[in-house]
This record gives sequence, C-alpha cells and structure tokens, in this order.
Amino acid sequence: MAMYDASDLKKGLKVEIDGEPYVITDFEFCKPGKGTALYRCKLKSMMTGSTMDRTYRPVDKVGKPDLEEREMYYSYSNGDSYIFSDSETYEEISINAEVLGKRTYFLIEESLCQGLFFNGKLIDIQLPTFIEKVIAETEPGARGDTASTNVMKPAKTDNGYELMVPLFINQGDTIRIDTRTGEYAERAAKG
Repeated sequence: MAMYDASDLKKGLKVEIDGEPYVITDFEFCKPGKGTALYRCKLKSMMTGSTMDRTYRPVDKVGKPDLEEREMYYSYSNGDSYIFSDSETYEEISINAEVLGKRTYFLIEESLCQGLFFNGKLIDIQLPTFIEKVIAETEPGARGDTASTNVMKPAKTDNGYELMVPLFINQGDTIRIDTRTGEYAERAAKG
C-alpha cells in the first residue's frame, strides 16, 4: 500500500487508517522545545462521518487510500437505494439513502454527479453545487417587505424538502438550493 510521510499531512488530505478512508479536517504542527515535532490531526471518516484525533511523529507513515472519482449520472431510486450509472461504462451502482442523508432531496434524474470510490466501492456522491427546485408551499410574503432579503420564512419544495426562503419567494417560484448546505441560494431566473 502506498504511504504518506507524516510531513505530507495537511488539512484536506485523504488518508487510510485501519482500512478506512479519512479526511484531515484540522491540522496542527507542534515543535516542543526539546522534544520531537508532532503532527496533530483531526480526522473525519469518509464512510461513517465519525471523527477522531491522531498525533503523528515525523518517523510515522500514514496509508494513502485507493480513492477514485468517476462521473456518474443519477438514474432512479429503489426503496432506500439510489442508483447511479457510470458515465462511460453505463454500469449501474447503488448507494444507500443513509449515506446521502438530506442530499436525497437534491437528486435530479440524469444530473451529472461525482462518485467517490474506495477500493472499488462507491462510498460518496458529490452533487452539482446548485440545483433548482419549485416551491410547492409557502405563506405569501407581507406587502411592503419585498426589499428585505434577510427576513426568512419556511417553505417546502415540490419533493417535500423544507427550508427557509426570503419573504419575496412565492408558491410556484423556482429557487436555487446550495446542495452543500441545503440552504436557499437565490431565485432562479424565469425561463
């Protein structure tokens, strides 16, 4: 297995520990007066989302995970499984709703996504940053409040996703949602 030296460690680097891929979410280099330099890392599992702290010395080696990104199209859902097809081979691969979490609301048929594979197994999907959805339910905004964008109200999209939107958004409007946060980004231009 390929290895990183402790000196390669940095925030955002993906490493393998005990057969599981992790991403370094926080990194600190410490050099005590007389002692050995230490590399302190906060790590987040790319499979489960759990976090842990690890400290490495300069002589330590850290595994380099077998990660591969591939373009995938979202095809359809089947119960708790979401089926994606490889953009080159058209092979269908499923990922569990538990892994996707609230991102299941942001899946649009035939949208291009990035699939992340670990040892050949699909472990995560990166969606397009912004998606457009129609507002199915929201209270009408009060007249005269159209200029203030910082006052928000609850709304529901056509697939049942709930979020906060500015007062000027009405039922039937199409909005852009940031898939990284699940929050309102802007009103989409009318076609």
